[in-house]
Amino acid sequence: MIGKKGGSEPIPLTLPISSGEPRFHFKSLRINLEFMKASRCLGLVGGLGVGATIHYYEKLAKAHEARGCALDIVIAHAETPRVFEFVQASDRNGLAEYLNGYILRLQAAGAEVAAIPAVTPHFCMRELAIVSPLPVVNIFPPLLRELAARSAKRVAVFGTRFVIESAIFGELSATEMIQWRPHELDFIHKTYVEAARTGQGSKQQHRELTDLAQTIVRRDGADTVILAGTDLALLFNESNTDFPCIDCAALHIQAIVRELLGEPALSPR
Repeated sequence: MIGKKGGSEPIPLTLPISSGEPRFHFKSLRINLEFMKASRCLGLVGGLGVGATIHYYEKLAKAHEARGCALDIVIAHAETPRVFEFVQASDRNGLAEYLNGYILRLQAAGAEVAAIPAVTPHFCMRELAIVSPLPVVNIFPPLLRELAARSAKRVAVFGTRFVIESAIFGELSATEMIQWRPHELDFIHKTYVEAARTGQGSKQQHRELTDLAQTIVRRDGADTVILAGTDLALLFNESNTDFPCIDCAALHIQAIVRELLGEPALSPR
């Protein structure tokens, strides 16, 4: 129970567990939190898909904990089919307006910085940056720095059809993008959308995408495969990826943490 003792002194908050057991006091917890570094509040436009949102949440929390910081976050749930509708119609302004509606709600909940844990919605990043009341951490600058650091000349992309066919919305103009064969592109898109819809990946999906990645490296001389879809984190991680790749989600998460904590951007390796 929280209250006042004698009308002035606060009563210590305790939780009785059972008779004979010690009661938990929050005083030490309060002291520990006071010594943690402050982080700006992040507004995450989630749901695009749910598995990617969970992945970002977990990784952001661990990154803050490793720095001795408390993650401050609010999340809104957007809908993947609505995003696909805007992208298929090439309606950048409509998508920016749709996403900005969630950013406004996140701002009202206390967010100071926004991020979208998905690549496809970045289709309208320029338009969104103009209307958003909050700074939005863009997924592309960390990717371009990493490509430059690796001197990558020929790349292939895993992601949705929209991301692949647009060369990641024109962001890869300085790099040659290897085209998948039509049946390969169909399979990559369908596999990605299914993983995003269910929030999980299967061993078969991992095996088949790995075979495709190894094929394009061997057959077409790809320097690296860009994992340009955050739900690919449901399938690939550092321990099970045996082809050269760049993980957009990992780079984006690093950039978000640095933005929240006021740290300078990472220099290319």
